[in-house]
Amino acid sequence: MRTQTQAMSVPSPLVGEGQGGGDGRTSSVGLPPTPAPSPRQAEGASSARREGEPCDAELERAHAAAAAVADPEIPVLTLEDLGVLRGVERRGEQIVVKLTPTYTGCPATLAIQLAVEAALAEAGLTDARVETVLSPPWSTDDITEEGRRKLKEFGIAPPEPGSRARGLFARETVTCPRCGSTATTRISEFGSTPCKALWRCDSCAEPFDYFKCL
Repeated sequence: MRTQTQAMSVPSPLVGEGQGGGDGRTSSVGLPPTPAPSPRQAEGASSARREGEPCDAELERAHAAAAAVADPEIPVLTLEDLGVLRGVERRGEQIVVKLTPTYTGCPATLAIQLAVEAALAEAGLTDARVETVLSPPWSTDDITEEGRRKLKEFGIAPPEPGSRARGLFARETVTCPRCGSTATTRISEFGSTPCKALWRCDSCAEPFDYFKCL
């Protein structure tokens, strides 16, 4: 019996075969798809910043917007001057602005929160939220040097530094913001707002508000 050898035809390689475009699709000349990305490559791609995700520039914008909000009771001071802005951070994809009230029950607390929320929305950060932080508590030591300078120029005697170490009934020496004399007398424990006391200068006879130490 005669054995017939059948010739097997081997197709010639296509031009550019094995040089896929990298997008996993077959080329117009029939090239096979490129291999799928490794798990490490996929993880790296997923960690890239997605559209709308907060970035450092947005954190800086949020801090600037919140820091510039004026105190409703003492509009010469900003929240940064007052020291109630405790920080701005990112939690997942949301920006959180942390505020500490000057004291529990301060009537300006809600007004400050609403003003910060409005400032964030105006800055285009509508998803940001405001969080109240009670610990550590706020103290007049948190007022910045710039804030103390603004208070004095506004006619309000700034609080003396080191109030945390001051005794409850310790005698205060308050400097008149108008003439600089320390010969002053307290008239009332409460001034125009609960956080201020009314004093009078014995030298120039001018009354003035004193930002009480807390």
